[in-house]
Amino acid sequence: MRIYLGADHRGFELKNEIVGWLKATQKDYVDLGAFELLPEDDYNDYTKSVVQEILKNPEEARGVLLCGSAQGMCMQANRFKGIRAAHCHNATEMAESRSHNDANIVCIPADELVDYAAIIDALLETEFLTLEKYIRRNRKLDEE
Repeated sequence: MRIYLGADHRGFELKNEIVGWLKATQKDYVDLGAFELLPEDDYNDYTKSVVQEILKNPEEARGVLLCGSAQGMCMQANRFKGIRAAHCHNATEMAESRSHNDANIVCIPADELVDYAAIIDALLETEFLTLEKYIRRNRKLDEE
């Protein structure tokens, strides 16, 4: 499973910390920026970069988006058909978002203290429960 990361200026430091952790744990990842601290950058641009990569191979890709509150990135990501971004503060929220909603992106608030390692592990390790009710509900997300 390949992880695509994106962060704006408020998520920049945490993204770099996560990149170090991903390297140390030998996880497959691609950093899509920001590559330098740009106080006037827009979260939208990094979100779109991550989304575009996931949509190329949704079965083998996951995304991690980081900004101050993670709300804007989550809203932007969820505008794309086939993307199910979840705003998560902990691994329990992430595991449920994966198992019930087949979430393929986690949006992590960089302004809050969170256990990003547990959240990302839950994103990667939790399987979608292919129950009819979850499939039906997820299909409705992509209608129109």
